[in-house]
Amino acid sequence: MPNQPEQHSIQAWSLINRKYLGKGVRVKRFRKPTRCQIRNRVLLAVLMANDIKLSQLAEDLSISSRSVSAWVYEGRIPGSTNLDKACQLLGYPRHILFNEEVVRQSPVICQPEPSRFMKRTVTRSPVSNRILTGLCMVHDLSVTDVSHWIGVHPGTFRKWLHQGTLPSAAFQEQAEKFFRIPKTILFADVILKDRHNN
Repeated sequence: MPNQPEQHSIQAWSLINRKYLGKGVRVKRFRKPTRCQIRNRVLLAVLMANDIKLSQLAEDLSISSRSVSAWVYEGRIPGSTNLDKACQLLGYPRHILFNEEVVRQSPVICQPEPSRFMKRTVTRSPVSNRILTGLCMVHDLSVTDVSHWIGVHPGTFRKWLHQGTLPSAAFQEQAEKFFRIPKTILFADVILKDRHNN
């Protein structure tokens, strides 16, 4: 007589499920990104700095959340209609939000050691440079650590974030080298504001 499959009681299945499922699934506002998951860091930075969920952006654009996730995590470039709508909604031109060269390279930043982003950077005072602030959030970097690693005083780095101060050419180069994103994108908020005012 062939062996009958072992019968599991409800209690046994409960223990198995508890082991693998824990206390349930907690959905965070943003998926904790790993270095290899993000292809469009600039788009995610803008969304995080403005506290816009991917699903919210998808709803505002009347498209699927899967499409928006593909833009961020797979580096897909949207079709012209959705690209124009996304750029208009978020307030940045295409070459900033969907820069194909930046998306294609999407390197790991030169982070010397673990760091932790401090939420008070965003909550205590308004942020003028949302891209730079958002990148710190994407990579979970504190202002103090980044300023130390790129060789600038933390107070100066905070001015870049909160007051939208454009640093000297040398410090722009340092920031570009650290984040591996062109300085014209890192400081786009300041540059675009200056162009608008002139």
